[in-house]
Amino acid sequence: MNQEKSLITTDVDFDQDGFQAGTLRLPYSHDKSGYGHIPIPIAVLKRGHGPTVLLTGGNHGDEYEGPVALMKLVHRMPSMKINGRLIVIPGLNFPAVLNGSRTSPIDKANLNRVFPGRRNGSPTEMIAHYVDTELFPRADFVFDIHAGGASTNYLPTLMVAPPADRVRRDNLRRLVDAFAAPRVMVMDLLGEDRTYGAAVARHEALFFCGEFGGYASCGVEGVELVESGIRRVLNALDVCAEPGPEAPANHGRLLRVEGDGHYLFAPCPGIFEPVFRLGDEVAAGQLAARIHDPHAPWKPALELRFKRSGLAVCIRSLARVEAGDCLGHLASDTTWAEACAE
Repeated sequence: MNQEKSLITTDVDFDQDGFQAGTLRLPYSHDKSGYGHIPIPIAVLKRGHGPTVLLTGGNHGDEYEGPVALMKLVHRMPSMKINGRLIVIPGLNFPAVLNGSRTSPIDKANLNRVFPGRRNGSPTEMIAHYVDTELFPRADFVFDIHAGGASTNYLPTLMVAPPADRVRRDNLRRLVDAFAAPRVMVMDLLGEDRTYGAAVARHEALFFCGEFGGYASCGVEGVELVESGIRRVLNALDVCAEPGPEAPANHGRLLRVEGDGHYLFAPCPGIFEPVFRLGDEVAAGQLAARIHDPHAPWKPALELRFKRSGLAVCIRSLARVEAGDCLGHLASDTTWAEACAE
């Protein structure tokens, strides 16, 4: 665990009752501002002695469903009757949010790949360090809201990593059921352990995230799902007495991304022509895409096929690709017993 005190400060008091709106002051000394800082907006509401809930958006700056849903929640917070504490940061990697980019325009870092961060690191590393040392230790439940950003689009899907401990796993499933997403996916990040979610797991708080759209747009379905899901989860946690909208009847398809076989990558540069649509059920061996070479238009396109069957939950939105770019990925149906077996 990080032990060093963060250089980021704030004008909110996490232990003070009532509603507060303020900023996290991220030190940023540069050519035009030797003593400057970047103010990252934060809102806190504390009443009673219930659980602490941390809600964040803008981990990537080109994903908008989270920031919009959380800004709308902040508008409601002063009048909310709660038992516990809400910590809401609509735009966590604020330089990236203002720039509309996945990574920070200052240090080009991806916040979701630098945890646990560094006290004396780049601005993005300092944000990760602050979250890891100041926010995760306070939180009982954490929800980090994503979308596909500019490069991909997702079917709105909640993502989970079931804890090994049975009691915590059962508590997480209760919250997943309350959120009532149409799809719930157990993700395989191919060994990546620098993510926000991996850091939360080291603190043993209950956690889920999700992908709620893409194309760097703000989709109606994704925002509505995030808003209604948060309200139902706060009710399930007994933080807020509002029951939230009634859960839809068709929610809860449980899916699993199973390793490299569910991913589709470009083996060479070119122009990506998808031969599948988001939401398609595809079969192993089915044609997935063609990569066209603009330098040699007389050459046959390179055909790519799916290694496995499953539901197409993600598709790349940019046609120009380089070798190694992810073109999309699948997920297969699973059960809670199977998802918790490993």
